[in-house]
Amino acid sequence: MRRPILAGNWKMHKTVQEAIALVHEIRVGLEAVQTVDRVLCPPFTSLSALSEMLKGGPIKVGAQNMYWEEQGAYTGEVSPLMVRELCEYVILGHSERRQFFAETDKTVNKKVKAALAHGLKPIVCVGENLAQNEAGETHAVVSGQVTGCLEGLTSAQVSGLVIAYEPVWAIGTGKAATVEGAGAVIANSIRKVVARLYDAATAESVRVQYGGSVNKGNIAEFMAHPDVDGALVGGASLKPADFMDIVRLSAKAKGLL
Repeated sequence: MRRPILAGNWKMHKTVQEAIALVHEIRVGLEAVQTVDRVLCPPFTSLSALSEMLKGGPIKVGAQNMYWEEQGAYTGEVSPLMVRELCEYVILGHSERRQFFAETDKTVNKKVKAALAHGLKPIVCVGENLAQNEAGETHAVVSGQVTGCLEGLTSAQVSGLVIAYEPVWAIGTGKAATVEGAGAVIANSIRKVVARLYDAATAESVRVQYGGSVNKGNIAEFMAHPDVDGALVGGASLKPADFMDIVRLSAKAKGLL
């Protein structure tokens, strides 16, 4: 069975001191659940402090973004060389990056290649917006994003990364996709596409998360679906008790607790 992975995306929340305090609150609870991967993705300003706190432990740290060049005159950007000193994972292509910062499948693909080249594990985000969903374009959009973001990768590289299906209309809205709907997209628009691009073994080995208004009330149902291997958690990851419950309930839903 694919090992479940739960990642908390803190987005633009928490000062360094607030981030440290949050880790103090959740650390013991997260460390107790050893059968799933646990990743915390704070803002860049807190990466150094959290990396030091969690060094050598089971809780991993991830960045929320990075640029594809190693160095250069790119004011405000952060390179894979900088990220890999502090992180094991990096979120790439989040819908908010696409919406507000003009990221495309092509630029996400460059970032994925750079991350892999420097030993980082990408969490590659895909998902349709509300208009695309209502127009029946979900498969075309998601399969196109998967194809574009993975272009030029080997099957071994794809097997080692994580894909996060996040329907844009469900992110931060309180309106989660149905389990059946998310499962169908993951099966048909992600795994089948990976199988077509590579092979069935690669499609079965790649881990796929669901993200979009994930909370402790719906996580068990999502994780019970055989194609859902975890969650990319937004707002609920900032609530200590809720995030610990999400991790615990995820492990239980997969029969690992």
